[in-house]
Amino acid sequence: MDDSAPVSDDLIARFVTIVGESNALIAPPPEAPFLHELRGVFHGTTPLLLRPGSADEVAAILRLATKTGTPIVPQGGNTGLVGGQIPDRSGGQVLLSLERLTRIRLVDAADDSMIVEAGVTLADARRAAADVDRLFPLAIGSMETCQIGGNISSNAGGVAVLAHGNARNLVLGLEVVLANGERIDGLRTLRKDNSGYDLKQLFIGAEGTLGVITAAALKLSPAPRGKATAFVGRADPAAAVALFHAARARVGQELTSFELIPRICIDFCLRHLDGAVEPLGEPHPWYALAEISSGRSAEAARSDLGAILAEGGVAGRIAASPAEADQFWRMRLSLSDVQRPEGVSIKHDVSVPIGAIPGFIAEADAAVTALAPGARPVPFGHVGDGNIHFNISQPVGGDGEAFRARADEINAVVFELVARHNGSIAAEHGVGQMKRDLLPTVRSPVEMDVMRRIKATLDPAGILNPGKVL
Repeated sequence: MDDSAPVSDDLIARFVTIVGESNALIAPPPEAPFLHELRGVFHGTTPLLLRPGSADEVAAILRLATKTGTPIVPQGGNTGLVGGQIPDRSGGQVLLSLERLTRIRLVDAADDSMIVEAGVTLADARRAAADVDRLFPLAIGSMETCQIGGNISSNAGGVAVLAHGNARNLVLGLEVVLANGERIDGLRTLRKDNSGYDLKQLFIGAEGTLGVITAAALKLSPAPRGKATAFVGRADPAAAVALFHAARARVGQELTSFELIPRICIDFCLRHLDGAVEPLGEPHPWYALAEISSGRSAEAARSDLGAILAEGGVAGRIAASPAEADQFWRMRLSLSDVQRPEGVSIKHDVSVPIGAIPGFIAEADAAVTALAPGARPVPFGHVGDGNIHFNISQPVGGDGEAFRARADEINAVVFELVARHNGSIAAEHGVGQMKRDLLPTVRSPVEMDVMRRIKATLDPAGILNPGKVL
């Protein structure tokens, strides 16, 4: 929107008083890392960065913001890819960083739950669970820097959705500060609670537009006793989907990950990822990365995975050690990073029904390369939940900015195919700024009206992350 009014010096001073001078930064330079996202697509400015150290301080900030009509943009680890965490360029939006809310308040192995503050990194939450022989299964490539509050606000997905679901499925309760400074203290760890509306669901995936998440009660699982991980070659996506169904039929929920990777991703890894090696000794057109996590031994998991590959006549390699499995996963989780040296990439986070994955990829590949000759489709993602990251790298030696300028027309082609396959244009990254204007094209007028009414009820002054989602 880029139309927020300037924030006066007097008002800035009142905000600074809440957190203390050491936890505020006035007029940070535009090149500050928290004012642009990872790919450099979205840039913003802010008159003030605030770093509250408690939910009480967040509440005081929001009370003052609502009273004065000051827009607030919440930010976690700044790993989002749709601009939901970046202020606009007006210089009138205050940035609220949750990075100091880093307490792990409780880890309860007997209850299979933990309570953590919003600024705890995903990796630290996973390590805290592992310390008591439990698993917090959410896993994404940025987990060393992304934060729990952002994960929940964007309903993060990742590589374990197949078995454990999105972030939404892992949240038992939330502590949320509303726009007027009131606080919902909902950190219950109950699995069953039908006492009225499930209010926490309003804030999961809302991208900070309805309230600011300050802490979460999370669901843990028993740590697996054995894992087996395999990199396998496939002729095409249809063969990968067939293998997925065969694996799921044999081991059910023990199949915890099943990722689809095209050959071009391996080439990018070999060029740009230190220590990357050809995973199967010889190239294949497509690959699947499959993992079984079992309550039984590693030997049992390996036996099951070996039987799946043998029955399907599949060329593959089962990791001989945890270190080799980590090497397989390092390649998969680095796919966004290794695209960056290849130039400008137009990225799509979409989902289609599992059975539609092969047809969608084939049609989208053909449509994009016909529209932009030389463009290099890089479709990879999560077979088990139909989430495909349909990325397109610029032509080799081409003009990157000229390619970026064609994003709207390329997006239109891809999104039309997504709609034809009854899919979603926002699978796990959210809406943010990037897809805000597209939302009314994929949601009915009634749905849009309900969303606006919820927003108006919880944030009548419109101070929370304006210009995002709606």
